[in-house]
Amino acid sequence: MLPCGHAALDAHLPGGGWPLDGMVELLQAQAGQHVWQLLLPALAQVTQQQHGPVVLVGAPYVPFAPGLAAQGLAGERLLCVRADKPAARLWATEQALRCADVVAVLAWLPHARAPDLRRLHLAAQQQRRLLFVLRPLAAQHMSSPARLRLVLVGEGDALQVCLIKRRGPPLDAPVDLPAHPARLAALLAARRGRKVGQSVEPGVTVPTFRTDHALARPVTA
Repeated sequence: MLPCGHAALDAHLPGGGWPLDGMVELLQAQAGQHVWQLLLPALAQVTQQQHGPVVLVGAPYVPFAPGLAAQGLAGERLLCVRADKPAARLWATEQALRCADVVAVLAWLPHARAPDLRRLHLAAQQQRRLLFVLRPLAAQHMSSPARLRLVLVGEGDALQVCLIKRRGPPLDAPVDLPAHPARLAALLAARRGRKVGQSVEPGVTVPTFRTDHALARPVTA
């Protein structure tokens, strides 16, 4: 197990973290919402412990490397695979899982079927890889081999994580997590309370934020 980096969530995950031998399924109404905020602590930790890339298959947004680096994940550790066709995404995901140098795989697979997911789940088990498969919210009613299935719901400055499948007793209430990293949340709060460019403290200026990268968007920061 690898601690997810959010103590409130680790307390409810079997073994106290993300499994290293099977698929974790993340379900969202909109692709990309809050994924990095949820996964960055664990990805930063695993890349510091091991050499090799984190592979992104079919990511909906281009990751903002400076934002990732500020939270411990160097941009050069990311390997982005562009694949539009469902079959190509499945092939790229399975090949990444079987590559000895890869430390984690994030795959956006909205059209994957249960047999496809079972094959990826088995590959993750055999290679002991971190595998996160991201699918639309409607997929929660479909069968899945994932031992852990989570629904991500963002509301304002909070992120709700609903565990709809895990080993052990069900969790009735969602787990509330901050929607933004602590540093970004402080800057956003300061920006809301002051005009852009006005000094918050001596020598500190509230910056403007770009919105064309995944980590710069309030819903995906």
